[in-house]
Amino acid sequence: MINYSIAILSTKPGTKKADITETKAYGMVQTTGKVDINDFARHIANHGCVYSRGDIVGLLTQAVDCLKELLLEGKRVKLGDLGDFQARLKTKGAKTTEDFNANYIEAVNVSWEPGKPFQNLRSEANFQLVPSREAQADAIEVIRNEDTIQGLE
Repeated sequence: MINYSIAILSTKPGTKKADITETKAYGMVQTTGKVDINDFARHIANHGCVYSRGDIVGLLTQAVDCLKELLLEGKRVKLGDLGDFQARLKTKGAKTTEDFNANYIEAVNVSWEPGKPFQNLRSEANFQLVPSREAQADAIEVIRNEDTIQGLE
């Protein structure tokens, strides 16, 4: 189940608040928690895997190290249904190609191109509308204030 809330946002992302001329309602995922590598490994192990949680954590940790190493060698890493991973550069622009050098590179990020099973999960997803984080915080504040007032009576 994917929880989502509705947010009113500018139709042109990055627009300064004072310059927004048009907004629309968009759905935003509301995550229900985080799963760390140990929890993920335990989840895999509980699906009939012959390897222990510790073995899976070790394998995933090694996979991360090796993926990073290969990306830094300039390789594109194709991991079957998981998808492809590739290094991407974030750079400043130089006036000419002669001026450009490695000092213009600000960051090396990783790009993930999802494999077929991850390209669009819409047909498999179930959705539930929930209050936004802001609305949840407002409701909690109201409850706390009511509790404070009742405590004073």
